[in-house]
Amino acid sequence: MTDRLAIDGSAGEGGGQILRTSLALSLVTGRPFRIESIRAGRKKPGLLRQHLTAVHAAAAVSGARVSGGELGSPTLSFEPSRVQSGEYRLAVGTAGSATLVLQTILPALLFAGKPSRLTLEGGTHNPYAPPFDFLANAFLPVIRRIGARVTVRLETYGFYPAGGGRFTVDIEPCSTLAQLALTDREASRVHVKALVASLSENIAKRELSVVRDRLGVDRSMCRVESIDSSVGPGNALMIVIEGDPVVEVVTGFGIKGVSAEKVAADACDEAERYLRAGVPVGIHLADQLLIPMALGGGGSFRTLQPTAHTLTNAEVIRKFLAVPITLEQEAADVYRITVGAGHHKERP
Repeated sequence: MTDRLAIDGSAGEGGGQILRTSLALSLVTGRPFRIESIRAGRKKPGLLRQHLTAVHAAAAVSGARVSGGELGSPTLSFEPSRVQSGEYRLAVGTAGSATLVLQTILPALLFAGKPSRLTLEGGTHNPYAPPFDFLANAFLPVIRRIGARVTVRLETYGFYPAGGGRFTVDIEPCSTLAQLALTDREASRVHVKALVASLSENIAKRELSVVRDRLGVDRSMCRVESIDSSVGPGNALMIVIEGDPVVEVVTGFGIKGVSAEKVAADACDEAERYLRAGVPVGIHLADQLLIPMALGGGGSFRTLQPTAHTLTNAEVIRKFLAVPITLEQEAADVYRITVGAGHHKERP
């Protein structure tokens, strides 16, 4: 049997990203692993429901042997078998992010040889994870550029804390992923939408007012969208920055006790930072591109100062793949990340 990797779940940013990346790369490489001290420094350490759903999803697509896969467990052992394409229905059961569950199994299903269809249920618009809009408009268009053929369709919104969202994913297999180069960004066009579900539209209008003042966005490029297909109330502000060749989606989430003006101001801070730097890749897209690049032809991109998520993701990737990942500072808040040409191990 292939040697089992030992993973420290408290390293780096110390969150669920370490588990998800380990699961994703274990599926592709066939390398078993044991992770300890899962989310050890968090208020609720160990496996939460959305992490367990990711584990169960990875086990379902690969017939893996799993031990320690219980709610609250600080350790997990995972030994995959061969990944099988097909139709899967995966439900988080809470408002935990369904988009992060997809992140876990997508790389393996891209190389599975036959098409797959996924139905994912849970949180689609969660302040602690990339929302569906980011997945559909920022991440997937980039990986389609390097050969992935993935389409998604949102059926029901799932706002935190009620959850209850649902979306479907169709994945066509590919044999390789090409090299990615994202080093420059042409002039951007900004448009904004504010989502409200079972809440006053006045909240959305106040958010849009702040964005218009801060970013100089014309009123015609701002809209309120009232959501009927949602189990519970929710609010999300989406600042969509359409550059060439990348779309960036900056999101602010309405949270009880936080004013609409504060939600919008924080989102504007992030959008202004991205626009000021002139880079193509935002802080959240940066960490999500590392796995497909490491499994494909590598490449490079320019981004903002990397987050703890990005740095931690790079460290976990290095454990599974003999692929160099380098970070070079070019200016005060501009970095170039280069991923060497990746060749994942043949599955046993």
